[in-house]
Amino acid sequence: MINGWGLVIFDCDGVLVDSERIAVRVNVALVAELGWPLTAAEVIDRFISRSHASIAEIIAARLGDEAAATWTERFESELQQAVDAELVAVDGVVEALDRITVPTCVASSGTHAKLRHTLGRTGLYQRFAGRIFSATEVSRGKPAPDLFRHAAARMGVPPQACVVVEDSRYGVQAARAAGMRCLAYAGGLTAADRLDGPGTTVFDDMRDLPALLDKIRVPDAG
Repeated sequence: MINGWGLVIFDCDGVLVDSERIAVRVNVALVAELGWPLTAAEVIDRFISRSHASIAEIIAARLGDEAAATWTERFESELQQAVDAELVAVDGVVEALDRITVPTCVASSGTHAKLRHTLGRTGLYQRFAGRIFSATEVSRGKPAPDLFRHAAARMGVPPQACVVVEDSRYGVQAARAAGMRCLAYAGGLTAADRLDGPGTTVFDDMRDLPALLDKIRVPDAG
């Protein structure tokens, strides 16, 4: 362990793979076509880090069930096409992963199929194979703490010995609600001031992640 940490839990989109920008662009176009024009900033605020089921519920409340069903049917395929053409790993994350000695896992709002695809496209899947958890496995997605607590339980590590690496407002809220320390990556789409708060360290370069793990300690470690 580093400073008492037993597990580093990584979000996927925007933390491991640079997919958030792609997803926002696809959502802006698709939701506008369905009758709800949103800016990129509004999509980030409403949708980023939420599960597909949660986003569909938001769309249904605004546009109705038929529009939500259309979004569900089209979003995954349109995102996959864009991912196949553009996706890369988040800058610096491979170097960071190479230097982290604490056990790691992934806990993402995405489905397992999506996670296999995006992590596979960026060469990261084998680093986490067998330690990948999806919001489809729990009843409530982020900002509820269920997914992170589920991942910790499956990995056999108490919540207070877990560090979550997140990049979204809802993800950071979920980490706090789970009783876990959060390292909030502000090098993506969400501004640092939207991530900052109790039990949270904000940073903007993934290469700094191993050093941050060296500096911070579990709450009861003194």
